[in-house]
Amino acid sequence: MTTLPPCYGIIPARYKSHRFPGKPLADILGKPMFYHVYERAASCRLLQKVWLATDDQRIYDAAKSLAVPVVMTDPNHPSGSDRIMEAAHVLGLEDNAVIVNIQGDEPALDPEMLRQLVEPFSDPQIQVTTLARIIDAKQAENPDRVKVVRSEKGYALYFSRSKIPFIRDDDQSDTDYLLHIGIYAYRLSALRTFTSLPPSPLEKIEKLEQLRFLEAGFAMYVVLTDYLGFGVDRPEDLQLILRQLQG
Repeated sequence: MTTLPPCYGIIPARYKSHRFPGKPLADILGKPMFYHVYERAASCRLLQKVWLATDDQRIYDAAKSLAVPVVMTDPNHPSGSDRIMEAAHVLGLEDNAVIVNIQGDEPALDPEMLRQLVEPFSDPQIQVTTLARIIDAKQAENPDRVKVVRSEKGYALYFSRSKIPFIRDDDQSDTDYLLHIGIYAYRLSALRTFTSLPPSPLEKIEKLEQLRFLEAGFAMYVVLTDYLGFGVDRPEDLQLILRQLQG
């Protein structure tokens, strides 16, 4: 085991959203949503610095006015991972750096989740990490909740919208199901390779970007956590977030 390499957080923040246009600028307790995400991420002591990566002048200007470090990126990126890769290139981050892809729509993010994501990188063999937590069988039936199965050493075997593993015999009904929490950390070299690859066959079938890593042969380490993220998908989700932040 070695010491941690330099670790950074990047928050992709697009203006366009089919369900919630301008979501990063949504007002929460007098500040835009991205500010709450940034403030929480920046409090993780294992991250040397955190930036916002946006494609919109309005978000860029708002970040500047609040002293949030921000990078302008191409509006035509197909995914948040591509936006983060461009930001890392523009910022000139070290080749051995670890980059945390921080979801810009989770204003109640717990910084401990970020610590759990980056700590495994003290092992030089770790290339990519993500989080998962145990859920019950009923929750696992929901196709909007992505499930993951792990090897004995903690590496992802597969991600699916289906209920996995499938229980064939009733006497095995005590199996744990793992909910994938869609937050990632990668060594910059792994992220560079990932964004250079076309969408993979299983990725296109399941509509799950992380399957591209597995199909390309990357070992993705899955950290078990007790924390649960909550993303803002629609304007009506803001009320739940307000209750969480005020509670």
